[in-house]
Amino acid sequence: MADKQTFDVLLLLARPAAGKSEIIHYLENTHLGDREKRFHVGRLSKIDDFPMLWTWFEEDALLEKMGHPRLHTDSEGYFLWQHLWDLLIERMGLEYLKRKRDIEGFEKEYTTLIEFSRGSEHGGYAGAFEHLSREILEHSAVLYVDVSWEESLRKNRKRANTDRPDSILEHSLPDQKLERLYKEVDWTQVSRGDPQYLSVQGYRIPYVVFDNSDDVTTAQGKSLGSRLETCLADLWKLYCSGG
Repeated sequence: MADKQTFDVLLLLARPAAGKSEIIHYLENTHLGDREKRFHVGRLSKIDDFPMLWTWFEEDALLEKMGHPRLHTDSEGYFLWQHLWDLLIERMGLEYLKRKRDIEGFEKEYTTLIEFSRGSEHGGYAGAFEHLSREILEHSAVLYVDVSWEESLRKNRKRANTDRPDSILEHSLPDQKLERLYKEVDWTQVSRGDPQYLSVQGYRIPYVVFDNSDDVTTAQGKSLGSRLETCLADLWKLYCSGG
């Protein structure tokens, strides 16, 4: 909308444990007026594929316990079929449409934060982007949180809580699985054609990179707020310019 001063859709992408959920937590705990002014983020609508994925894990464990075949994953927690990664993207698109349909004032007041990670092993961001819906792409911008593989591994270990494996902020992967799925990522490849815009299904999607190599997200302090404000101000300019 022409008079709206907040992002419609913000894709929040990064390796696991890079700081995505911590950024969302910071935004959630920022007063709405300040959030709109400083970050161009309105009332929050969060869509994360982790709860969807975790439901599949739980269902498979229950099915195995009942003596039935697992539907989504093998006994080690790897997907039985590669296309399930793409299904998660399609499901997030469906969830976005349902919220547009059901939430009053959604398009005028809300910013939808869509959070996910993708490694090259299972198609990378290039593969995921091909399954983003037109409705999302028409209104989206990308904030990529950049950390090294080593930093992703460190924070993944640090946040692990075996008592709450389904927690957004405390879930983690075993080292071996994290390495197989996420050590190699294709962000550099998908973004190298243009320093400001991604080319996705014929759309030009503005993006900025949030450098979190020094881990400003864990402390949830002023350094996080300042860096996030700078990044989203730059992204907002690109978003408004329309490419």
